[in-house]
Amino acid sequence: MVATTALVTLVVAGFASLFMAWSIGAGSSGSTPFAPAVGANAISIMRAGFLVGILGLLGAVLQGANVTNAVGRELIVGTTLTPTAATIGLLTAAILVAVGVFAGYPIATAFTVTGAVVGVGLAIGGAPAWAKYQQIATLWVLTPFVGGGVAYGTARLLRDERTSERVLVPVLGGLVGLVLANVRFVFLGPPETQASVAEAVVLQVGGGVLTHVAVTVAVATLIGLAVAADVRRDLAGGQRRFLLALGALVAFSAGGSQVGLAIGPLLPLLDPYDLPLIAVLVGGGIGLLIGSWTGAPRMIKALSQDYSSLGPRRSIAALIPSFAIAQTAVFFGIPVSFNEIIVSAIVGSGYAAGQSAVSREKMVKTVLAWVASLAIALGVSYAVFAAVDAVM
Repeated sequence: MVATTALVTLVVAGFASLFMAWSIGAGSSGSTPFAPAVGANAISIMRAGFLVGILGLLGAVLQGANVTNAVGRELIVGTTLTPTAATIGLLTAAILVAVGVFAGYPIATAFTVTGAVVGVGLAIGGAPAWAKYQQIATLWVLTPFVGGGVAYGTARLLRDERTSERVLVPVLGGLVGLVLANVRFVFLGPPETQASVAEAVVLQVGGGVLTHVAVTVAVATLIGLAVAADVRRDLAGGQRRFLLALGALVAFSAGGSQVGLAIGPLLPLLDPYDLPLIAVLVGGGIGLLIGSWTGAPRMIKALSQDYSSLGPRRSIAALIPSFAIAQTAVFFGIPVSFNEIIVSAIVGSGYAAGQSAVSREKMVKTVLAWVASLAIALGVSYAVFAAVDAVM
């Protein structure tokens, strides 16, 4: 009887996780990566939703382990989530995110999931993981300033008549290459680990730091030269293709980060079944894909048109810091909201064209929604679990 009850609870928690994955795919990871490209008329809304689903699935499978482990095992110390706690936490967060999707406001997914997991974790007697919270809070607080500031500076450079876009855009491509050379993938590392292109070369040929730096510079140079050749041949077309490539990288990064928010709480429940993590990541990635295909167009429209009037240059400026911040979060296993990343960058690039290009009212409401989602998710999940526990 006990085994049957545990299995039923696991199934319910699994459906809650899939619902969470759908909500994230429809909202955060599904809408934000290509929103600047849609705003710049570089790609249609429906095509963006389709591509981001595929790329998010790949990111979830190839990069999702770090954040998944962090959400499932590092937000509470001294205990592990029970099936009931995981189900309540997932449902609370998923419902809040889904409400944001249908209301047209991008709820910060990482805020809701983190708040919900911490809420149920405290309710079952766990202790706060203060060191992890410090990491999370640092990234959340710095993201608007770093992302928005870099986007603003980049957009100003691209708009400056004294700067040649045929030179600056390839330089930006090279900077993206510096990050890309150090992005970790599961298929490049030893079993059960991840490694970047630079790290993989070091493992094969040796040389330590010097080899790592040399490979990083080589990848950045090759990408910069490729972008330079493209924009030299066709400046407008080259900018559009560079913008779409950035959107693809951000979509991939979104999958690697956001899948952990959906399936992380399930990990303690799956330990007795010895299920490979890769199988869990595939399941979560499929949930993201379905959400992107069915619900993302609404939020793509909201982000691309309501927050700022974007052209190709400001869109490029928004996506570059977004990619770098997203990969930083994946590397350190920190749950982060892609809505916060992208919206901050969009606003920063929008201010480069003057304050009239940014909807202040929309931004104020969004920030309030972010703060409220964290507090509500924590409070509701704690109260619901306490009530259920008292009844049972």
